[in-house]
Amino acid sequence: MRYVQLRAFHNVAVHGGFSRAAEALHLTQPAISDQVRKLEAEYDIRLFDRQRKQIRVTEAGKKLLEITYRLFEVEQQALDYLSETQTLRTGQLNIVADAAHHILHVLTPFRANNPGVFISVHGGNTETAIERLQSYEADIGVVGDVPASREFETIRLNSSPIVAFTARGGPLSKMSSTTFSEMMRHPLVLRETGSKTRAKLEEEARRHNIRITGSIEAEGREAVREIVAAGGGVGVVSEAEFGQDSRLVKIPISDSTMTMDESIICLRERMESKVIRAFMSVAHAAIKG
Repeated sequence: MRYVQLRAFHNVAVHGGFSRAAEALHLTQPAISDQVRKLEAEYDIRLFDRQRKQIRVTEAGKKLLEITYRLFEVEQQALDYLSETQTLRTGQLNIVADAAHHILHVLTPFRANNPGVFISVHGGNTETAIERLQSYEADIGVVGDVPASREFETIRLNSSPIVAFTARGGPLSKMSSTTFSEMMRHPLVLRETGSKTRAKLEEEARRHNIRITGSIEAEGREAVREIVAAGGGVGVVSEAEFGQDSRLVKIPISDSTMTMDESIICLRERMESKVIRAFMSVAHAAIKG
């Protein structure tokens, strides 16, 4: 097994093809194909399913990919260490956030200090963010609660109550507040399973001994917002995430204990990454400020 073979495999898997891997490594496609073929032949293992012009990573390939992610992460950490005195001129930071506005006050100073770093922000609920962090598909997660696992470095952002909201002119829209049981008598527009908001609502329903019978389930906060605005029912959201929308009315839930604690998290084992460490440092400073 040679380093170049693992590097070729890793880049084909990450970039989704031999030609893209060749472009990323500034090599020819036959050279990349040859390195992967030799790796598969030497260990009698099939790392990719090749179907016409498409390839798919096999189960064995996925297990090896988990290892090579860590291998090349350590290599990057070594490079970061050797260039510790230099500023971040290049790099990429992948963020998964349920609501990006929670970190705008961090993104702005980070970009000002590190203009060469490309930042990619993807949507995803708490469950998705944790899965992508653990698979090294994301560097930073913005989640709706603090994970119990000690594998994460955590920065708490804020805590706010969960409120109901409905379309302006709807049955609840003229009420200054509602009770949980009253809210549950109206059609509910629920977030997808894996959403921390959905989990909090289910937990509160159990506390009130009420069975949830949602009328609509939608993936993502914006989808719920649009359905509710169109008169599809009642939704729930963290008060900090309600925002400004003239179509909607926010209604406090008077007897609810539901709150949402937003946090920035990353894998503790990846804190040696220069880009991740720089972002978490800026986040700490922003919270204290």
